[in-house]
Parts: sequence; C-alpha cells; structure tokens
Amino acid sequence: MPTGFADLLLIGVAFLLVPAGDGFGQTNAITHSPAEVVQRYFSLDNKGARLDAASFDTLGPYVEWKDEPVWGKIVVINGFSVPDDYRKWEVVNPLEVVIPVEFKILGSVYLETAGFVPDSTVEEVRVRVKAFGYRWKIVEPMLPPHVGQKRMLTFVRQAMLEETEETHRADLASLQSDLRKAK
Repeated sequence: MPTGFADLLLIGVAFLLVPAGDGFGQTNAITHSPAEVVQRYFSLDNKGARLDAASFDTLGPYVEWKDEPVWGKIVVINGFSVPDDYRKWEVVNPLEVVIPVEFKILGSVYLETAGFVPDSTVEEVRVRVKAFGYRWKIVEPMLPPHVGQKRMLTFVRQAMLEETEETHRADLASLQSDLRKAK
C-alpha cells in the first residue's frame, strides 16, 4: 500500500518525466493514470474483444504479452470496477503499480461443450501495470476472457445463425437460455 504523500509525489514525478507531445492523447500514455489502461482493457474485454482473433489487435497496446493461449472457457460477468484512487493500489515504484479489479461473475461458458456453469460471485484480481518507454502496459495476470452477459448472448445468437447442424443449434439454444437466466 502507498505510504502517502511520498508515493503520490513519485507517481507525479513519473508523469512529468514524459516529453511534451509524446502520447498525450493515448489512454496508455504514461502521462495518464495507469488505472485508465486497466479500465480500457477490461472495457474492451467486456465487449468481447477477445472472442475472435481479429479483434485481439485492439488490445495489444494495453498488454505486454504478444500471444494468448486458446482458452477453454469464457467468464461471463455483470460488470467490473477499477479504482481510480491510488491509495487503493499497491505502488511498487513510480513506474509499477498493482491495481485491484473487482468482477461480478455470473458463471463460465465452456466452449467444448457449449455449457454454462453458473457461479454468482465477486472476484478480485490484482493487475500489475508497468511503464515501458512512454506507455503503461498490463504485465499480469493473463486471464481468460471476461465478457459481459449481453455481449455473450449476442455471440451465442450469432453462432446459432451460423450453425448448420441441428444438434449443435439445440446445444446453443440451451446455452442461450441458461445465459439469460443467469443473475
């Protein structure tokens, strides 16, 4: 946990070390709060940016890793929160912080079986953010996709429209029904 004024001063100094005109308009520029990077990344994830390979490129500027594993499940959420208040973070040094992110979990969709396992819970994940050059990037953890319930329903509906096998369409319809009931 930050010890107070000294940590705030160190973070402020890190913001001032960036030359003018270098990334001021970008969310992950070091002149912005590292919480903005975390907020933006999980907002995109919530909207399903990791559901297909083509949209993963939109997340690249926010993370340090280049590739992700093939996930066997998708965590379905009903929102998340990222604290802006630096006192809720762990300030490792002026160029590295750990920010707690809280997810409202509804359950998980397992891709191989097209099954939904409800698990209504609140999950806290500690996200490590570091400065690389003039940009903040998430270093860890690498989580499975955390997708909002509405977006997941749209994804399943689209899969149903594209599915040609009747048994698979029935499985997807069952999944859709289960997702709608999740609270």
